[in-house]
Amino acid sequence: MIQIKNIKKSYQDFLLDCSLTIEKGSVTGIIGKNGAGKSTLYKAILNLINIDSGNILVFNKDIKELDVKDKADIGVVLADSFFSSYLNIKDIRKIMMDSYETFDVTFFDKKVNEFELPVNKAIKSFSFGMKAKLKMLCALSHNAKILLLDEPTLGLDVIARDEILELLREYMAKASDNTIMISSHIASDLESLCDDIYMIDDGKIILHEDTDVLLSNYAILKVDDQTYESIDKNYIYKVKKEDYGYALLTNQKQFYYENYPKIVIQNCSIDDVIYMMIKGK
Repeated sequence: MIQIKNIKKSYQDFLLDCSLTIEKGSVTGIIGKNGAGKSTLYKAILNLINIDSGNILVFNKDIKELDVKDKADIGVVLADSFFSSYLNIKDIRKIMMDSYETFDVTFFDKKVNEFELPVNKAIKSFSFGMKAKLKMLCALSHNAKILLLDEPTLGLDVIARDEILELLREYMAKASDNTIMISSHIASDLESLCDDIYMIDDGKIILHEDTDVLLSNYAILKVDDQTYESIDKNYIYKVKKEDYGYALLTNQKQFYYENYPKIVIQNCSIDDVIYMMIKGK
């Protein structure tokens, strides 16, 4: 559905240099610290910036060759852009109707009502959560085949986040070939939603793994200095020095359970993996 092949985008103090594939019918998470390159990657896919080299294919077409219908099949939520804050929901509803032949007025109106969004008030008076919900409704309401979501739950409380995630689950259940690419700082959102995860750091992909494999096979081993010297390191990704000795990130938890029954083995969350991949040596 989306193929990114050896793209490069250079700024004065940053280089995006990566390849990845978003499979049709999947939910793919993009994780990484602030400034890692997530937003630049999204802007490259949307052709909002010119890449220096490489290729980006969407629907098996170069992004520069997408026609109006192709673009209508992409729903977008970017962290730093939206409609004018002086518009209200009635204005946005009309804009969406004029812009998309596939705009689902019934769905849009139903969700606006469910979320209790004021239709006559200017967006500038909306809370952060209300704006986030409206952004998501606009992305979902024209029956897009791909959703590109950059930090859609950033800054939301637990209830608002859950409502957004439920919208995404409904979207994926609606059609087997619907596809989502989503970035988030909230690991629990990705753990419950994503089929696979790419980790980006300093503009480069440093890890790609199926989410269930990451959560079931990855672990942090906690060992003292003596054990560190003798332990088999063939399945160790990253090492971090700690007061007690060393923390070791592995993707072969069962191997160490079977061969080193006395060491401490801690199950990993996505946050743990991010921390170890970035901070470890």
